[in-house]
Amino acid sequence: MAQFLKYDAADGVVTLTMNQPDNRNALSGDVAEDFEEACARITSDSTIRAVVLTGAGSCFSAGGNIKTMSERYGVGQGSAAKARLRAKHGIQRIPLALYGLEIPTLAAVNGPAIGAGCDLACMCDIRIASSSATFAESFVKLGLVPADGGAWLLPRVVGMSRASEMAFTGDTIDAQQALACGLVSRVVAADTLLDEARQLAARIAANPGPALRMTKRLLREGQHLRLEASLELAAAFQAIAFQSSQYREAMAARREKRKPIFDDE
Repeated sequence: MAQFLKYDAADGVVTLTMNQPDNRNALSGDVAEDFEEACARITSDSTIRAVVLTGAGSCFSAGGNIKTMSERYGVGQGSAAKARLRAKHGIQRIPLALYGLEIPTLAAVNGPAIGAGCDLACMCDIRIASSSATFAESFVKLGLVPADGGAWLLPRVVGMSRASEMAFTGDTIDAQQALACGLVSRVVAADTLLDEARQLAARIAANPGPALRMTKRLLREGQHLRLEASLELAAAFQAIAFQSSQYREAMAARREKRKPIFDDE
């Protein structure tokens, strides 16, 4: 299979493009290794401070590969126990890799994000939609469940009531509906989507890498920690930040009325 993800890095921002437009950038366990390798490459490079994920062609991702699912998981294709393991060692590796990134991630949703494609967008910290984007948590329409992380991710993005409505009906919503329910933070014209996403990523990447990583960790941990525990973690991270060269440079730049130059150490 041709490489699924195209990797482009510039000025501290990596753009990951799902690059199988003829297949509507369908997802399966076969492409999990591409995500793992890309995320490992990003993690190993301290100069990378933000990631943009998008799709080639007119579709962000149509979700699971129906042909692959039918061949591997359909009637007579092995036991339920084997199907569970195929999911665990296949497509479920994608949320563990992408959601697990320490640096901020943005989904530039250029078209339909359906089923696992919708869940893939939810694995990112920020979602920007083209005016032509659509979203659906559509597993139930195939008699399936959101087994790639959507049942955990979607309620955290849009709240339990809206996530339940999307998952129980499987209905498709348009970009403006996605904006209204908080699934995306902005809707832009199709021809400016990638530029807008990269500009936002550049504004993020202009900040110190260590502070970005610790801020993302605080936001994530704050979803399940008690306030007291969250404050304790924040105090520890702030103590680290106060000792950093980036903090010293920021203070010096402010005193000298110039733009700070942050190193990556």
